[in-house]
Amino acid sequence: MSYGSERKGRRRDLGQVAIEYLGFIPVLILVAMAGVQIGLIAYTAQQAGTAARAGARAASLRESAQTGCENAVSSWLADNTSCGEGFGDGAVTVTATVDIPSIVPGWDFGTAQKTATMPLDH
Repeated sequence: MSYGSERKGRRRDLGQVAIEYLGFIPVLILVAMAGVQIGLIAYTAQQAGTAARAGARAASLRESAQTGCENAVSSWLADNTSCGEGFGDGAVTVTATVDIPSIVPGWDFGTAQKTATMPLDH
């Protein structure tokens, strides 16, 4: 095999790496989106816990549990936050429910729900 034909074969292969890389980009994007979605789920669960504690604190002081919940979460999650409260045995129990946002349109990940109980302030 002559030197000239070897160089010619290499020049034809130069674009192969670029094509293989372009084929792998969708896989990388999917993995990145899955990582971001998992982070959003964890963050929403943490925010639901914070909302439940703040709502229970507000309700124990005879204030609105819903307002306490909404004020405790990030502003972009506040519209999708609801709190339910129940009284009994000198304590208040608040359950906060926060819708989990999705970065993929059409996919629903449900809600994150956390409960907190605080004694009533007499």
